[in-house]
Amino acid sequence: MSSPAADWDATRYHQVAQPHAAWGANVLDRLDLTGDEVVLDAGCGSGKVTAQLLERLPHGCVIGADLSPAMLAEARASLASYADKVTFVETNLLLVDAALAQMQPVDVIFSTATFHWIDDHQRLFDALHHVVKPGGRLVSQFGGGANLAGFMRAADTISASEPYAEHLQSKSLWRFYYSAEQTRERLERAGFSAIEAWLEPSPQTFADADALGNFARAVVLRNHLNALPASLQDAFLAAVTEEIYARLGDWMLDYVRLNADATA
Repeated sequence: MSSPAADWDATRYHQVAQPHAAWGANVLDRLDLTGDEVVLDAGCGSGKVTAQLLERLPHGCVIGADLSPAMLAEARASLASYADKVTFVETNLLLVDAALAQMQPVDVIFSTATFHWIDDHQRLFDALHHVVKPGGRLVSQFGGGANLAGFMRAADTISASEPYAEHLQSKSLWRFYYSAEQTRERLERAGFSAIEAWLEPSPQTFADADALGNFARAVVLRNHLNALPASLQDAFLAAVTEEIYARLGDWMLDYVRLNADATA
């Protein structure tokens, strides 16, 4: 989210992000909504989870914030039937307080599968605290702890080999995974209270190499593929998926989710 080298393939992401939709549904179940709230969806992406959120707000509305123009375009299309209930804002979440400065504070901040794209979580939580009403809730989930550790080792092995190394070795390719303890401390420093933060393993298994590869192309290997010449992308993707199978014994991704809920 902080500074992508290239924009997302939002249409592909919307098609393959079934794990994200399932995670989002579980996080939504932690929201105690009356149905008339103003909710900030911090990192709304393609709108797949935002649609589930809107179903729970018959008299409320959503501010969908995201850095990616492609994701916001996909969200506008996928949420066209909710057009009168959604306001889209293109912004880096580190600057969301400035982006929403002319709006009233929101009742709830909701976020899934986003915060691990941002390096400076203290600045992130500071900015989020500025846009939520006193007593309002933050309910979130993102990658944390040992998220994708096995997958990253597999990808790093292929990245260090030729012909890929010359394109990848000097690049910052991975996301930012923090612990529950670090998250609690940063939320408290930002002014939040009643903080709960915990890790939750959520490995995802795919039907075959093609299914894993299609998902990886849209999500977990997008930085790598964006940094490679087009002529090397398919071979790199195939090599990584084979390495994953060799190491993990299945077409799988070893996801770990970090849940973080708090009161402003």
